[in-house]
Amino acid sequence: MVTPDAQNLHNYLAGVSFISLVAPDEDLFYETITYYTDLGFLETLVYDRANPTAGKHQDDLCFLSDRETWLHTDPEQENQGTAITIKIRLVTATRLEGEPSSPKLLRRSSTLHPPTDIRDWRGAKQALVLFSPKLDKIIELLQKKGYAYQAQPNEHAPFEIYTYDPLSTLVGFTSKPNPFTTIVKSLPTASQQNPTILPSVEPTLDAKRRKIAVMTSGGDSPGMNGAVRAVVRTAIAMGHDAYCIYEGYEGLVQGGDLIKKMGWEDVRGWLSEGGTLIGTARSAAFRQRYGRLAAAKNLVINGIDGLIVCGGDGSLTGADLFREEWPGLLEELINNEEITKEQAEPFQTLNIAGLVGSIDNDMSCTDATIGAYSSLARICQAVDYIDATAASHQRAFIIEVMGRHCGWLAVMSGVSTGADYIFIPEKPPGEGWEKQMCDIIARHRKLGKRKTIVIVAEGAIDRDLKPITSEYVKKVLVDVLKLDTRVTCLGHVQRGGTAVAYDRMLASLQGVEAVRAIVNAKPGSPSPMIAITENKITRKPLVEAVRMTKGVAEAIKNKEFDRAMKLRDAEFDEYYRAFIATTVPGKEKERLPEEKRKRYAIVHVGAPAGGMNAATRAAALYCISRGHRAFAIHNGFPGLVRHDSVRELTWLGVEGWAIRGGSEIGTNRTEPGVDLGMVAWYFQKYQFDGLLLIGGFEAYKSLSELRGARQSYPAFRIPMVCLPATISNNVPGTEYSIGSDTCLNALIDYCDAIKQSASASRRRVFVVECQGGRSGYVATMGGLSTGALAVYTPEEGIKLETLMKDINTLRGSFANDQGMNRAGKIILRNEKASATYTTEIIANMIREEAQGRFESRTSIPGHVQQGGTPSPMDRVRAVRLATKCIQYLETHGGTKAEVHDNPESAAVIGIKGAAVVFTPMAILEATDTDWENRRPKQAYWRNLRGIVDVLSGRKQTFDAADLVDDNEIQEQTQEHGQGQAQEEPGQEPTGERVGEEQIQGVA
Repeated sequence: MVTPDAQNLHNYLAGVSFISLVAPDEDLFYETITYYTDLGFLETLVYDRANPTAGKHQDDLCFLSDRETWLHTDPEQENQGTAITIKIRLVTATRLEGEPSSPKLLRRSSTLHPPTDIRDWRGAKQALVLFSPKLDKIIELLQKKGYAYQAQPNEHAPFEIYTYDPLSTLVGFTSKPNPFTTIVKSLPTASQQNPTILPSVEPTLDAKRRKIAVMTSGGDSPGMNGAVRAVVRTAIAMGHDAYCIYEGYEGLVQGGDLIKKMGWEDVRGWLSEGGTLIGTARSAAFRQRYGRLAAAKNLVINGIDGLIVCGGDGSLTGADLFREEWPGLLEELINNEEITKEQAEPFQTLNIAGLVGSIDNDMSCTDATIGAYSSLARICQAVDYIDATAASHQRAFIIEVMGRHCGWLAVMSGVSTGADYIFIPEKPPGEGWEKQMCDIIARHRKLGKRKTIVIVAEGAIDRDLKPITSEYVKKVLVDVLKLDTRVTCLGHVQRGGTAVAYDRMLASLQGVEAVRAIVNAKPGSPSPMIAITENKITRKPLVEAVRMTKGVAEAIKNKEFDRAMKLRDAEFDEYYRAFIATTVPGKEKERLPEEKRKRYAIVHVGAPAGGMNAATRAAALYCISRGHRAFAIHNGFPGLVRHDSVRELTWLGVEGWAIRGGSEIGTNRTEPGVDLGMVAWYFQKYQFDGLLLIGGFEAYKSLSELRGARQSYPAFRIPMVCLPATISNNVPGTEYSIGSDTCLNALIDYCDAIKQSASASRRRVFVVECQGGRSGYVATMGGLSTGALAVYTPEEGIKLETLMKDINTLRGSFANDQGMNRAGKIILRNEKASATYTTEIIANMIREEAQGRFESRTSIPGHVQQGGTPSPMDRVRAVRLATKCIQYLETHGGTKAEVHDNPESAAVIGIKGAAVVFTPMAILEATDTDWENRRPKQAYWRNLRGIVDVLSGRKQTFDAADLVDDNEIQEQTQEHGQGQAQEEPGQEPTGERVGEEQIQGVA
């Protein structure tokens, strides 16, 4: 009765020592025997009541059975634990007087159908659990027989399998050894196994299943752990094997225990960890041919044909050289007889993908690198603290930041903090820069500024390539301006800490894309570098990106500074110009002629959002530099109608707003439609030539109302633009709203704190209610950044079936933890996800269904999510977008009739795909606005829900809709989104001429 497969498999089964099963009829009796023998048990003891003398076993209980059989595993062949014996009895015969009746069994019609489609079988009833290190063979046998089963946590990396036998007994197979055993034996080697029946431990490579390794190299950066987590879990979810190479290239050279196969649970909790948990080290050996030979041998031995490297330009350069030399390395290894030709045959191509992990953001062809915004956050936090003491004592502070060949951190921190002057290697100041710097700072002091902040990149130089040190800058300020000056070198503080929300999202999404690039790679295709352009994940040729990055250093060395700036991304130069335009008060001769100067109004509409003040400051300062006048409408449209609350903005009045949260001019949710006549009267009174609305969906709706009222009110026939600023990120026309990043940072800080509580108690789940209105953006991206177990959004709603599945997932997770894993568990629920299933009800359901195995708590951060100090990303993007808005107002003015007839005179600025665009309201109103739910009809982040669910373990594998194909992602690199781009080919953007003149005079 024992099949060849079962004959081999029974040697790997162990668990409890004895169990007795009772069958009510012959069909079930024999069906059950067949079931267990198919799974590897041996039938050795048989008793038949009709012929008792023929039986091999008798005891005092046999007279209650018609038939009885004993099945067991061979204890001498067990790897761990003791043998298990199963006694199956058939009880149908006439019983003696006084005998107890046999138990009534509910016969299932077939083992092909599970008892339910919702519940986790592990929690349904007590299970017979067997140990087996060969779960793949268990699945193969169950599939061959057509038996229903559940694999935990998924079929690609199972460590538990549950199924039902014909008697409805729950049978479990686990690869975890019996914790009570005293017998520990090693698994049989490949030579001890029958190669025709059981595969070897290291199966040969085929086109369907890959072995993908990930490593971190070079300097560590926050977010690297998130990238490793994403690579490991994506590879497993796509049906491949995942490996981590510890200690960077040195681990690749040494091999052995430094190359480790990773399971799903091995990377749990890594999102919130700083640095790199798999280590990084410089490798002198890998720079030499012998080191790369050893690395190639280790990859072949471990069966790895895909390598993902997360590091800076040096690390990626090494990776590309390794790929280029790969065929020659294999040939040399074969000639040296270190590997055989047969071993090398499946590995003729090494597929490599690069993830850029660098706090300097010094890689060309990408807008951001993993860790750069986290480092920027540390800098801005330090400067914000210094800002207070500098103002108190009227001091000057010189802040030295990292960046040997790249001034990104210096530029962005200068924009974010409102610094007075910056030094970067790509744009060194000209001769006599000391006097120019002192003139600007003296002008600021004359206007009433009490503090001075100068940012110096560590690689700052002058045009003769002479280093500009922080100490020398201090000497100049002390000698020339007699300022009380201090120097602060932030050093490695910039590198430490956990990753901010953006870096967690970037690392996760790029990790997923890197695995896809490896899996879909074709022979001969160039190695990709996973990049991001504006808001779009893209692939760029690794060789080209490295070449352009090295070209920057070469251009600086050759004093080709204009070329160095061009080799950086367009965003870098744009932020530099924005810094100049919003920091240096323009001289009279640099302003527009009097007849071209305008009066622009700025109003905040909706709830407060981080970055509103930074946008207002940037718009006002840019207006002043151009000669325009900027007016703030305080407390929104009600303030205008009721209190005539219009005040002109001055340079000193807004100078310190870059770091302030909330709204300095006040904001209100009321839209102008309540009294359009009075709003028009005040517009006419102040003779506004343009309007900048900063806010959320209320600001968007206000712009729609003002545009619609142009026919009746000529005062509204002026160019108007909406700059989306809301934590909900629910404004049509953009994929990013100012304030959403601040909200996500506040939310992940909150979740990290309560996960600590959940981890300490071991058995606790937190259901966190997050804001967002009817948009699930915050919940979805928060789930991606925190590794939440489940996310509930208004777009998908909440169903009872979904809740039960998630509760069963929790059951399994806690059962597998066995109290040893310290990672807490979070469920994120949007405040509008369901009117029925509230946060409290969900927590109560979890508590009830847990049956004491774990507990649940609710947590509502509320308005904490609006944040305090705006995040650096919200600050810099606010500056960039606000200056573009004023430029847009400048170029879309004209007569009342011209403005009325021009549909582009009312627009929304936004980041869509890989570009910043202005989309006319007429288009958005007609095609992309869900007025009832106050959100866009199409939201890019909804395509990320599948990735969120897979990385959290809520879903076992990716659906086709979760991932775009490779052709589409290449096309996305060239996309510019819907609407009119700000810059037309061959046309210099309005407003940047002044910036260039100021650059020549300042830096």
